Amino acid sequence: MNSQKKIQMTETVLRDGHQSLMATRMSTSDMLPIIEQMDLVGYEALECWGGATYDAAIRFLKEDPWERLREIKKRAKHTKLQMLLRGQNLIGYRHYADDVVESFVAKAAEAGIDVFRIFDALNDVRNLETSVKAVKKAGKHAQLAICYTISPVHTMEYFQELALKLIDMGADSICIKDMAGIMTPKVAKDLVTNLKKVITVPLNIHTHATSGTAEMTYLAAAEAGADIIDCAISPFSGGTSQPASETMAFVLNEYGYELSVDIKKMEDIADYFKPIRDKYVASDVFDRKMLETEPKTLLYQVPGGMLSNLYSQLKQANAVDKFESVLREVPKVRQDLGYPPLVTPLSQMVGTQASFNILVNERYKIIPNEIKDYVHGKYGTPPGTIDPEIQQKIIGDDEVLTVRPADLLEAEMPSLKAELGDLAKSEEDILTYALFPQVGLTYLKEKYAPKETKPTNGITRISVRTL
Repeated sequence: MNSQKKIQMTETVLRDGHQSLMATRMSTSDMLPIIEQMDLVGYEALECWGGATYDAAIRFLKEDPWERLREIKKRAKHTKLQMLLRGQNLIGYRHYADDVVESFVAKAAEAGIDVFRIFDALNDVRNLETSVKAVKKAGKHAQLAICYTISPVHTMEYFQELALKLIDMGADSICIKDMAGIMTPKVAKDLVTNLKKVITVPLNIHTHATSGTAEMTYLAAAEAGADIIDCAISPFSGGTSQPASETMAFVLNEYGYELSVDIKKMEDIADYFKPIRDKYVASDVFDRKMLETEPKTLLYQVPGGMLSNLYSQLKQANAVDKFESVLREVPKVRQDLGYPPLVTPLSQMVGTQASFNILVNERYKIIPNEIKDYVHGKYGTPPGTIDPEIQQKIIGDDEVLTVRPADLLEAEMPSLKAELGDLAKSEEDILTYALFPQVGLTYLKEKYAPKETKPTNGITRISVRTL
């Protein structure tokens, strides 16, 4: 092996690590004391925002996600900050108008994001256009992601052609996003080798440890020429999270790779996060089930989080005995719907449809509105062809959209500002409302509501709660 080969590492504990293992519940106060030390480790980037962090912050933690980002940026003076952006969906669950996307990216860049990892659930590049242009306008790094999945249409030629399209769009780097942890070592070697034949920008590999192959997959990817891998510091690694940062650094060093990370400093970071993890374990926020290895992921191609959600839903419906049947139904629904990758929001949609098919003992008797919208083309173009009979059953003879879905959306920011009224104290407030109307409105009302304090000398003091 070439001893001069270099590989970089992105640390995910501040985003995907705790999102995967404990539903994104880590508080800002638990993050900030260690940021300055993390900044000195030598990571390629700290993934600290996007994904579900924004939603969880306002919904459960009653924290300001923008303030979290600014506070992290103050302390990370040497390391790039990275976020996960769902293309036209931003960090929400529907397509937003272009003016919302442009505003969000500009504000995120201003608040501290250096690297925007942008993906579309269907790998429909049209849904990346506006966010990529906005990132470029802000002078930041656009890392465009390919959602990895397995199907007859997801061939090596498919991935190569998609990578070239992303390069043409202006990708500064490309990420293979294996959200389900189903990329085996052999596939990783073949995929990296073939992508490196057609691209010259850095290639980042992202996977999850769910199926038990992740460490082998990373080593195979490194041997094939990958430039960056995503890892999580050990207390928040494994299971549905990423492989442990320290372990991968140690092994790659042994293999003669040159890494910029300092393993001794990583050990100090791990020592900090161990009691943090234990605190969440004690409060039942940290789900130990998410640490289990689940080889069935390789069979059903279902991400770990989707596995647990399906199980939870069936438990509530007193139908746990149907779990295996639902898992077997998921690949069938994927095939019916043109093989969409199982990533947010498609993973939830496909899982729900599979559950309905089994629970009512009739396929597509109950069809969620989101599935109807998908078949109508409102999420973009599926990778494969939707089964004509299934399409007829879901939307009849309705016309299927062929334009970029966001082209049908009018500008939203002015009307959203008007709706918010006095609560629209900043552009960030308008974005919170745009992304999560109900939860965002509740959050903003609490944030700005006058809060009574104890009377002093007969005078009641009023303070404004600013989270």
